[in-house]
Amino acid sequence: MGSAWPVDLRHGARLLRASLGALSGLGTVARSRHGRLVLTAGSGALAVGLAVLAVRHFALSGWPLAHGRPVLLAAAGLLLLVSCAFKAYGWRRLFAADERPEPLTLAAANGGASVTGVALPGRFDDAVRIAIVRRFPHCPASVRALCLSLFMLGLIDSIALAPLAAAAAVLPGHSVSLRAGLALIAGAGIGAAALVITLPRIATSRRLLRFRLARWLSPRTTSIRGASQSWALVSASWLLRAVALFLLLGAFGIGLSFPLAILFLCAGAAASALPIGPAGAAAQIGAGAAVLVASGVAVSQAVAFAVAVQAMAVLAGAAILLSAVAWRGGLRLRRPGLGVAVRVPETIGKRKAGLGAEPT
Repeated sequence: MGSAWPVDLRHGARLLRASLGALSGLGTVARSRHGRLVLTAGSGALAVGLAVLAVRHFALSGWPLAHGRPVLLAAAGLLLLVSCAFKAYGWRRLFAADERPEPLTLAAANGGASVTGVALPGRFDDAVRIAIVRRFPHCPASVRALCLSLFMLGLIDSIALAPLAAAAAVLPGHSVSLRAGLALIAGAGIGAAALVITLPRIATSRRLLRFRLARWLSPRTTSIRGASQSWALVSASWLLRAVALFLLLGAFGIGLSFPLAILFLCAGAAASALPIGPAGAAAQIGAGAAVLVASGVAVSQAVAFAVAVQAMAVLAGAAILLSAVAWRGGLRLRRPGLGVAVRVPETIGKRKAGLGAEPT
């Protein structure tokens, strides 16, 4: 349930250029044999560590979804899965036409990021998304293109959340501090919209086109039409998540309240946008539980609800990731000629057939 905040344009350009350079180096390492071994070993150790942490946590505190109503839990889980599909299609609209990965690949990347967010610090989920997309076969997008799309996706997330935050801010029942936080989220969305609108003009500026980075960005900058399509899809994703949270509030006995669901959603999105912080899941759990307590929910109930919501998000992400991997594996098994094709030189083939033997 991540989002990103708009930043100062010059600072954003420096940050983007530094990220592109660093992740391009990571891609070079991943292409070497030694680099692949290191990354494979590291990902395996990370997976084992995540499993150990999850088992230990649930052994101590119990399964968080055990006390919810099954029908509402199932409906909320289905909505979360559908919202992930909308988010993947919205992300896809932010690529250039000839560099767009498959929607299933992007959905798998989002799912993997939600799983690794249990242990990785905030904003590291973007690196996980890039790694997963690049691991899928026939990926037309480079590491730099993925970085640019994620930067734009963060802005689109802020724009999509702005109407929800503004609506929650004007509804009665919230304290002044909560209203101020919601107003800040809405203001960030307005700033992000202004940046998205001006980026195509900035990318075609003659002064900036003298630089190589600007010449690379110019054909890849999302148009107003593409950004609008992405905004519509991402907005649908956030609305589905809000409805899922609405059902979960009823499933755990807190009460069906759409304003409270939007408040919880905005708090989690704001916490995940922090550039430096604890594990992304922990930050979202803490922020969500805090706004529930501020709204009058008991502390134990608020914490249990926040943990349950994060557990459902992780389960949905894991299901999407595993389904994508299984689908890709099934496609590869159904393709003919999966064996390794060894090309024999023509002269060697003739000699073996007795057609081109040298005279004795």
